[in-house]
Amino acid sequence: MKPIDHLWGNIFKEKNEDYRNIRDLLKKIPLFAELHKGELKEMVRLIHHRHYQGGEVIFWEDEPGVGMYVVQKGEIGIYKDYAKAEQKELARLEPGDFFGEMALLEGDRRSATAVAMSESHLFGIFHPDLFDLLNRKPQLGVKLLSSLTQILARRLRRTNQELQKLAKNPPAAAGEKPSA
Repeated sequence: MKPIDHLWGNIFKEKNEDYRNIRDLLKKIPLFAELHKGELKEMVRLIHHRHYQGGEVIFWEDEPGVGMYVVQKGEIGIYKDYAKAEQKELARLEPGDFFGEMALLEGDRRSATAVAMSESHLFGIFHPDLFDLLNRKPQLGVKLLSSLTQILARRLRRTNQELQKLAKNPPAAAGEKPSA
């Protein structure tokens, strides 16, 4: 890192080299896309950095949810019944993807297990920090909650469409031939 010229250098410049990278990544995520520079700076203050090795579990299905994660580097697998023989991969996430956002609103149990598939760097934003932000900066908090609500509504709409497709064309039971 280049030393600051104490006479002419910008002493107010961010000390954290990653700030611009974090801010740029957050700006690409729908939850934060509408935030202006000052609001993004406030969000960067809430971020917790987490590092995982390949194969390391980030959180387990059925454990209490405490927050959401944004993938900065690596690949994350989301699994149902991860510890069982009949485990099912639900999603594979890459840099810029996010997961666990329902835990920002409620402390309910996780619906799936998240596993680092390779060395991964994540940003965590946790429930207590969001609610502290709501108390300190209500307008920003409402803006975030509104974006989160829109994202969850879109996901619920997609899930409903998938369920409707399944209801019209149920999968064949084991041993049955699919209907034509």
